[in-house]
Amino acid sequence: MDIKELYKLYQQHPCITTDSRDCPEGSIFLALKGEKFNGNQYALQALEKGCAYAIVDEDIESSTLSSQIIKVDDCLQTFKDIAREHRRQFNIPVIGITGTNGKTTTKELIKAVLSEKYNVLATEGNFNNDVGVPKTLLRLNKEHEIAIIEMGASHPGDIKTLVETAEPTCGLITNVGRAHLQGFGSFEGVIKTKGELYDYLRTREDGLVFVNADNDYLCDMLTDEMWCTPYSTDPDKQYACISGEVVSCDPLLKFRWRKPLMELEETGASQKWHKVQTNLIGAYNIDNLLAAIAVGINFNVDRKQICHALETYVPTNNRSQLTETPYNRLIVDAYNANPSSMAAALENFQMVVPHEGETKMAILGDMRELGEVSLEEHQKTVDLLAASSLTNVWLVGEEFGKTNTQFRKFKDVEEVKAEIQKNRPTGHLILIKGSNGTKLYQLPELL
Repeated sequence: MDIKELYKLYQQHPCITTDSRDCPEGSIFLALKGEKFNGNQYALQALEKGCAYAIVDEDIESSTLSSQIIKVDDCLQTFKDIAREHRRQFNIPVIGITGTNGKTTTKELIKAVLSEKYNVLATEGNFNNDVGVPKTLLRLNKEHEIAIIEMGASHPGDIKTLVETAEPTCGLITNVGRAHLQGFGSFEGVIKTKGELYDYLRTREDGLVFVNADNDYLCDMLTDEMWCTPYSTDPDKQYACISGEVVSCDPLLKFRWRKPLMELEETGASQKWHKVQTNLIGAYNIDNLLAAIAVGINFNVDRKQICHALETYVPTNNRSQLTETPYNRLIVDAYNANPSSMAAALENFQMVVPHEGETKMAILGDMRELGEVSLEEHQKTVDLLAASSLTNVWLVGEEFGKTNTQFRKFKDVEEVKAEIQKNRPTGHLILIKGSNGTKLYQLPELL
């Protein structure tokens, strides 16, 4: 079958499952492969459970179910092709988001803003890879007016593959930083891969880029023929769509934003600041918030609606969360970590003023997938800590364990949990940050 025929089959059976344990009656089972599993081995089982068809890329023999087995060259590519064909049935804006830090938070903020006016489809959680993106696209229905597709990458070419599946009409790169260097090979590899979103939008007549005008790397990636909507924390950048600045961050971020002076003078409007009290920790989130505002302004969301969305958004999934327990206050940012996000978190933590009688503490986990520069980058973080006013720091993981420091070291999160059970810190303001694989997200319930 070619993709047109496969898509017609999908329209007749509009449910694709990749899990043989979850086989709704009449659905299509698609046999994906991974390092530790091969979906082809479960195709017959899926059919017996009620799937109408099984799409496989290996020979499957069956005397009774052969008419329900469809063989293709590559199941994953077929999954993406079906998703792309489905996406083409909808003439709506599709916003692609990628970046080293902040893409999930930015996606959620944009979703909150646009949902004030539109029916929005957005990536759930961080399902942003070559399996998650097709799954998101296949959730599109006639009720949706805008789609927001998050795109992650850990190897060269990853974003190119995802944009060719999602075919975004506009896009945003939050930033580029030193993350997944083991897969990208170098920082230049990170820039090139993230830039594949721009490369695709450059080919579209309607392609639009929302760009942080303060980020030189992102601005250098633009070309003259591209349509851009800039945002900035510098009020003097007159060409920016909107500008904003931090008002306070102690610890929740309060900021203000406005339209550029030039535009206001041309329309005769007053230069009005819009103040927003957020539920986000971290001054570094100002860029994510301004990105959401820029997108909202572009899609004609009312300014009051934009402010309402940003004020009522509450972070989840261990990202920029403030948690108060009977014993401590916690700043939990334990979903991901790389050198740039770690430095930003520590810089922000320095700015936060503890309550009376409260002392500061940091529990930091390894930054994963940094390859050959891992020790160098972890030592830089340790040196940054040594130069700060923080004295009570716990470092967790093998990479931090290799550094030269006087701070306390723990092999893994289990050692930390054991120490907390014996001698739980109390009366502290604690920053918890590390890569998801260090499992520091297990600590808040103990602290």
